[in-house]
Amino acid sequence: MDSTFMKSPSYFITSESVTEGHPDKLCDQISDAILDAIIAQDPLARVACETAVTTGIAMVLGEITTECYVDIPKIIRETIESVGYTRARYGFDYETCGVLVSIKEQSADIDMGVSRSLEVRKGKLMTHDELEQIGAGDQGMMVGFACNETPELMPMPIMLAHKLCQRLAQVRKERLLPYLRPDGKSQVTVEYRFGVPHRVDTVVIAAQHDEVVSNEVLHRDITEHVIKAIVPHHLLDDNTKYFINATGRFVIGGPMGDAGVTGRKIIVDTYGGVCRHGGGAFSGKDPTKVDRSGAYIARYAAKNLVAAGLADRMEVQLSYAIGVAQPTSIAIETFGTSKVDEELILALIKKHFDFRPAAIIQNLNLRRPIYRPTAAYGHFGRDDLNVPWERTDKAAAIRTEAGLRVIQGGKAAAS
Repeated sequence: MDSTFMKSPSYFITSESVTEGHPDKLCDQISDAILDAIIAQDPLARVACETAVTTGIAMVLGEITTECYVDIPKIIRETIESVGYTRARYGFDYETCGVLVSIKEQSADIDMGVSRSLEVRKGKLMTHDELEQIGAGDQGMMVGFACNETPELMPMPIMLAHKLCQRLAQVRKERLLPYLRPDGKSQVTVEYRFGVPHRVDTVVIAAQHDEVVSNEVLHRDITEHVIKAIVPHHLLDDNTKYFINATGRFVIGGPMGDAGVTGRKIIVDTYGGVCRHGGGAFSGKDPTKVDRSGAYIARYAAKNLVAAGLADRMEVQLSYAIGVAQPTSIAIETFGTSKVDEELILALIKKHFDFRPAAIIQNLNLRRPIYRPTAAYGHFGRDDLNVPWERTDKAAAIRTEAGLRVIQGGKAAAS
C-alpha cells in the first residue's frame, strides 16, 4: 500500500483471522504457554520454542536455556484442553494425543552476542550503560503500524476479522451455538473511499461444526449471532456479500484436518496485510528475540505518534544485526498523512523511544508471563489485555513538542 490509497475513490482491503482452535494458532498458544511457565520462574531464561501438531500428536522442539523446571507435556495437554479439544471424536484431544518434546540449550555462539553486545565486546561504550549490554537475538526487520480508523488505532479489516473469530469462540464456549467446534476462520473485505472505511463489502466465515447441524441452521445462526453481533450495522448494506462455510461442510478440522506449526499466521498476528512485515514470528520467543520485542516497540512508537496526531497512518520499521544493541536502521512511512515534517517525526521517535533490546525489555516490562493471551486474536489492538505496547502514554508530550494542539474531535492541528 502507498499514498495513492488515500486518493482512491474506491479501494478494497481484505484481512483474515483464525480462532484459537485453528491448528496454527493452537501451536502458537502451546509455545507461548511454555514460554510463560518458564519466564514466570526464570525471567532471564532464553526460550525459542516451536510446536507442530497433526492428527493425534503434538511435538515441541527448540532451544531453551533456563535454571528452572517446567512440566512441558503437562502444559501442552492443558493448553489443548483449554482451547476446546476435549473429545476424541474431534480427531484430536488433550487426553489421547501423543506428545513429543525435543529441547536443547541455546547455541553458545548466539549467547555470546546476546549476553554481551558488540558495543561491549569492542569497548565502544562511552559509559557503563547496562541497557547497552544485551545484543539483538537475531538479525531482521520489524514493523509497527497504527492508523486512526478504529478506537484501537488499528486497521478496520483486521479488527473486524479478529472480533468475528472471538465471537465464534464465545458462542461456542457459552453454548449459545453448542454444535460449533474449536476450529474456525473469518475474512473481511472493507471498501475505502479516499482512505476512509466506507462499508463492509464481504464477510467470510468458516466454522467447524458437528455433523448433525444443517447448513440452513448454521447460516442463520452465524449471521444473527456472530456477524450482526460484531459488524456495525451502518457498515452493512444490500450489496454486502456473505460466505458461510462455502464448501457446504466443515466437520473435519483442527489438527485432524490440517497440520499446524508455530509462526505460520504472522499476518493474522499483526496488521492484516495493510503494511509491510519483517517476516519474523512472535510466539515461543523470549524478549531478547527482536522479532518479538522489536515489533512490540515499533507498534508502541507508531501508536503514540498517531495518538499524538502527527499522522493519520504511521509505519515504523526497525532493523537489527545479531549481537548488536543499537538498531541498524529506523525508518518511517506516513502514506502522505503526516501533519508535520517527517524529519521532525523521526527525531521525536529517536528522542522518546529507546530501541535497544535491553531498553525495550525494561521499558515495556517484558520479562513476565504475559504472552499466552496474545497468541490468538492478534498481538496488537488488544485493549482487553492491557499489554504495555498498547499504551499511548507518550502521545501528549510528543504532540506538545511537535507544536500541535488538540481540536474538536480529537484531531490535531498546528499551534
